[in-house]
Amino acid sequence: MTSRQAAAKRKSRGEVEVRFHSLPATRQALAELTAWSGIEEQGEAITLMIHHLHGLGPDGALPLLTPPRHEYAIPENVSRKLKLAYDREVLRLGQNATP
Repeated sequence: MTSRQAAAKRKSRGEVEVRFHSLPATRQALAELTAWSGIEEQGEAITLMIHHLHGLGPDGALPLLTPPRHEYAIPENVSRKLKLAYDREVLRLGQNATP
């Protein structure tokens, strides 16, 4: 099949190219997934993952599509220092205030 014929076939099927940027860890994960499954084409692996994920329905798929949120708790010692700095600034501004 010539590249012109392949392009015509893709067009007739409604096929479009989907691209995305990925970090090294994502590429490594995809490489491992394709190796584990014996799939040689990354596009085929991604297509299968999308369809399997979709097959789980909203209740099954949404937990897997929720990005992890990183929470940061301010340590007690930092909180005390911030409070002291805030109190000092309030006093400083209060002394320079004009009536």
